[in-house]
Amino acid sequence: MGSGFGALFLCLGVILFAVVMIGLSAIKIVPEYERGVVFRLGRLVGARGPGLFFLIPIIERMVRVDQRVITMDVPPQEVITLDNVTIKVNAVLYFMVVNPELAIVKVMDYIRATMQIAQTTLRSVVGQVELDELLARREAINERLQRIIDEQTEPWGVKVTIVEVKDVELPQTMQRAMAKQAEAEREKRAKIIHADGELAASRMLADAAGVIASEPVTLQLRYLQTLTEIAVEKNSTIVFPLPVDTLKIFMDGMERLQRNGATPIVRLDETPDQPRERDGHAA
Repeated sequence: MGSGFGALFLCLGVILFAVVMIGLSAIKIVPEYERGVVFRLGRLVGARGPGLFFLIPIIERMVRVDQRVITMDVPPQEVITLDNVTIKVNAVLYFMVVNPELAIVKVMDYIRATMQIAQTTLRSVVGQVELDELLARREAINERLQRIIDEQTEPWGVKVTIVEVKDVELPQTMQRAMAKQAEAEREKRAKIIHADGELAASRMLADAAGVIASEPVTLQLRYLQTLTEIAVEKNSTIVFPLPVDTLKIFMDGMERLQRNGATPIVRLDETPDQPRERDGHAA
């Protein structure tokens, strides 16, 4: 009799334990950043959460879906650009699940599927642009990548927020060629700037020459100003040029005196013992 009651209590204990365990398994707690997609006998019921809710044991099943932003590195892809340059380019992808039901029902693994779409789109878009455009218009290419990938992942309930091209690896020969091109461009700008400076200086000198030609005294003033600037240095020896126009003034004055008969002019091609004829008579 006692053994019969013992077996009965044991069975009741097992049943009670099973009921408690089934009840505990029916209680589900989903945090704020997750949603629980519930299936009832294999059919989609909907997404539940966040918070506490109950499932019908054995009949209902729940799949958790994380709705936080996922950061994914796209591996380096070897691409041939539109101008036939072979490069390696990688990118970073930011996406999140906005519809948990579609992310579970429409695709088996939405993270892996998004990765494959990102790699394929990156090779396709970069292959349609030239190298200079890829380096200069990075923002436009990022926006194009984000739009294309988002359009393809939208049926899965995945929203692609940002796509950024991280690095573009160029061959060594192409790097040297680009360096030579940049150097040649700098030299071109330097020569153009130098030529513009020479042109502006020549125009200013031409204007100054016109002023000096109209007023010969200006040359004398400029000459005296140069002497003043040299004397400031306190040098024991001062070397300065003597303008020909300055001598020309004195030569013109001496020629006028000669024509007036005041002072004869001795030329360098004459010697003291050789007389020079003037006005048809011996001097």
